[in-house]
Amino acid sequence: MTAFLDAQQAAEKLGVSRQTLYAYVSRGLLSASPDPAARRSLYPAAQVERLLTQRARGRRPGQAVQAALDWGLPVMPSELTLIEEGILYYRGKPALELARTETLEQVACLLWRCEFAEAFGAMAPSLPAGWREQVRRLQSLPGPQRLLALFTMLQAHQFAPLARGNQGRVPAVCGALLRLMTAAVTGGAAGELPVHQQLAAHWQLDDAGSERIRQALVLCADHELNASSFTARCVASTGADLGAVVTGGLAALSGGWHGGMTARVEALLDELVGTRSIRATLRARLARDPFMPGFGHQLYPSGDPRGQALLRGLKIEPVIAHLITRVRELTGLAPSLDIGLVALRRSLGLPVGSAFAVFAIGRSVGWLAHALEQRELRQLIRPRAAYVGPRPAAPAPPPGRVVRAR
Repeated sequence: MTAFLDAQQAAEKLGVSRQTLYAYVSRGLLSASPDPAARRSLYPAAQVERLLTQRARGRRPGQAVQAALDWGLPVMPSELTLIEEGILYYRGKPALELARTETLEQVACLLWRCEFAEAFGAMAPSLPAGWREQVRRLQSLPGPQRLLALFTMLQAHQFAPLARGNQGRVPAVCGALLRLMTAAVTGGAAGELPVHQQLAAHWQLDDAGSERIRQALVLCADHELNASSFTARCVASTGADLGAVVTGGLAALSGGWHGGMTARVEALLDELVGTRSIRATLRARLARDPFMPGFGHQLYPSGDPRGQALLRGLKIEPVIAHLITRVRELTGLAPSLDIGLVALRRSLGLPVGSAFAVFAIGRSVGWLAHALEQRELRQLIRPRAAYVGPRPAAPAPPPGRVVRAR
């Protein structure tokens, strides 16, 4: 199969006009790259085939459920986050504006609908005996797995005392869980300072670095019904406790198609360091697989504003700057939140895995908000499956019954 198609070939293959083809590119459904031999754009044939297959599935009733789950159903009512015309809002307030001045705790109170003192007025929770030894023993694990293991242990040991000590005070339990999540990242005590200041102290950052972390945490706080937030809602709908909700969300976030995308971006950057031509390397990569880690987002056709905000004014490595420029030239795609988090991690000299840690702490606020909203519905989330496997054999007649031939 030809690796690339021109606009006419791609449009004919899809059965659409050129204007619709260009719309697919602007929505991030297709990528376009300049033809070095002529003044025109080329489109990866593999992407065209994939889009053709996705559209065909949508027309077949037997595959409707599977197709709907890809950026479609389930659709659930929520008052938390709106993404409209490329702008992200938390309860009607622009997230980028909140990120300029607010702390993660203040945004948490907005999403949890509570007063600051209700959520963060109490002393930080104590940690179990042997905590630092557990942190030391798990140090060799990759960042997402270490964080999941440490937080799971903390919430399993501490949630019952937290719930008893805050009987009926749900915001206080949420605030304590956020502090436990932070402790799982720092490996130290659960502090009462704002999260970004605790992280800055742990990573030995100056005030400017601390402000950068604060901004990133706020931009990660929620993002509509993404995979980890939907997981959190499913867990909450069963009646599980809030500690289990955060554990479920964290497990979902660790995957390479979600928060674990930061690790894929890191791997891409490591691959590009030292290459003779970043452009040639990226072209070869796109010919094999049209997906480029950390670029494009279906909810932001013009570019992810969270990634843009994190990159703005940041002193980034030349390899990141070249990557962003070349990917835009080859595909028209803009950097997402994942690129912004990784660029921030490298610019501040933070340990590998810190981009995921910032993402996880920030997003835990959203998981708890979704859990509280789901609890109000008092409804178990239980979709049905569209069975497409082999049909069972016809049941045998009951013993003793004679089946007469006809």
